[in-house]
Amino acid sequence: MLYWLTALSDGGDFFNLFRYITFRAGGAFMTALIFGFIFGKPLINVLRKKQGKGQPIRDDGPEGHFVKAGTPTMGGLLIVGALVFATLLWARLDNPFVWLVLFVTLAYGLIGFADDYAKVSKQNTAGVPGKVRIVLGILIAVVAGIWASAYHPDALQGQLAMPVFKDVLLNLGLLYIPFVVIVIVGSANAVNLTDGLDGLAIMPVMIAASTLGIIAYAVGRVDFSEYLDVHYVPGSGEILIFTAALFGGGLGFLWYNAPPAAVFMGDTGSLALGGALGAIAVVTKHELVLGIVGGLFVVEALSVIIQVLYFKRTGKRVFLMAPIHHHYEKKGWAEPQIVIRFWIISLILALIGLATLKVR
Repeated sequence: MLYWLTALSDGGDFFNLFRYITFRAGGAFMTALIFGFIFGKPLINVLRKKQGKGQPIRDDGPEGHFVKAGTPTMGGLLIVGALVFATLLWARLDNPFVWLVLFVTLAYGLIGFADDYAKVSKQNTAGVPGKVRIVLGILIAVVAGIWASAYHPDALQGQLAMPVFKDVLLNLGLLYIPFVVIVIVGSANAVNLTDGLDGLAIMPVMIAASTLGIIAYAVGRVDFSEYLDVHYVPGSGEILIFTAALFGGGLGFLWYNAPPAAVFMGDTGSLALGGALGAIAVVTKHELVLGIVGGLFVVEALSVIIQVLYFKRTGKRVFLMAPIHHHYEKKGWAEPQIVIRFWIISLILALIGLATLKVR
C-alpha cells in the first residue's frame, strides 16, 4: 500500500525509498514485530479467558507435557495477523504472487483455526477429521498451482527447476499440479507435526522463510538471476516483504512462546506458515530446495510415516515416540536442549539451501 507513495517522488527524495524492495522489507519486519509486541499480551488474555482449560493434552504424550495443561492455543493468530497487516501495508498490491501467498496462508490458517476451535470447545484432541483437512488442503494447493503457473514465464510453466544443475528443467506436464499439491500440503502438515515443543516450530519456520525470501529476491532480479544462473521469475522479489513480515511476526510470537510458553501456536499458525513456505517455493521455482531448507520438517514428517508403516507391518516401533522430537524427550533430553539443537540444524540446512544458488 505504501508503495504508492512513490507517485509523490521526483526521483531524489524520501518517497523514492518506497521503490526499493529491501527498504519496504525492513519496514514490514519492524511493523510485524511491533504488531506482535502490542497485541501479543491482549490476545493471550482473550484466548485464556475464552478457552478456559486451554489446549487439551494428549493422554499418550510425554509425561512432562501435562504441566502445560491450561495453556491457551491459537497463538498463530498473532503471527498471521502481523504478517498479513505488514504485507498489505508494505508490499505492492498489484503483484499476483503476493496475493497467492496470502491466499494460501489465510486459507490454511482457517483450516487450522477450525481444528483448534473444535479441540478447545470439545476439550479433546480429535479436532476436524483428518480426511476433511486433507481434502481442503488439496483444493487450496490446486488453486495455488494453477495461479502460480498462470503468472510464471512461458518457459517455466509446468517445469521443475533442478538445484545445482545449470539451466536444467524437468517438464512435469500434467503432473505439475499434483506435484505442487504434494509440496504445499506436505509442507503445511510437516510444520504442523514439528509444532510439539515450546518454540520448536517457529524458529525453523522463520529461518526457512528468510532463506526463501532471499531466494525470491534473487530470482526476481534479472541481474542477480543471470549472475547466479538461476531461472528468472518476474515479480517474485516482492515475496521478500512477506517473509520479512513473517520473521518479524514470528519474533513477536516467540517472545511469548519461549519456554515455558504463554501460548501455543496451534494448527492456526502451523498450517498457515507451513502452507506459506510451500507456496513461496512454488512461486520461486525452488520446490526441491525447500526440501533442503526445510529439512527439519521433512525429517519430522518422515519419522511419523516410518513409525506408522513399521508398526503396522511388525507391531514394533522404530522410535520411542513420533514425531522424532518426542523420541529425544523419551531418551531424557530436556525440552530446551531439543529445541535449541533443532534450531541449529535448521540454520545449517538453510545455509546449505542458500549454497545451491551459487553452486551450479
